[in-house]
Amino acid sequence: MKALYTATFETDGSKFYARVPDLPGCISTGNSLEDAIDMITDAANLWLVAAEDHHDPIPAPTSQHELNCPDAAALSIISVDTIAYRASIDTRAVRKSVSLPAWMANLADQRGINCSQVLQDGLMQKLA
Repeated sequence: MKALYTATFETDGSKFYARVPDLPGCISTGNSLEDAIDMITDAANLWLVAAEDHHDPIPAPTSQHELNCPDAAALSIISVDTIAYRASIDTRAVRKSVSLPAWMANLADQRGINCSQVLQDGLMQKLA
């Protein structure tokens, strides 16, 4: 899932506090604004991955002018992509048994084609 959400940022002078109002409990901190943006983007991706895994409803992004934010808060759009996030955090290999016609498997072997890589590439296209 790809989406754009608004994150809010406030500072006490030493730390930046970030949250995504559309994702309840999605909060983070950073030592700089750039760090806080990275941290809240990571937190939002993790929040959404957990919601997908538990089949929880995923709130639609609210437009910035409709958000109820503190006056001192800075707003920024963050981009989330749960497929890319999953690919970056879960790199373990899992065995899958697939069936191919014998002629196809033999021809792939003769041509040095890695069937696992072809399957991964095809699935990434389908999932994206």
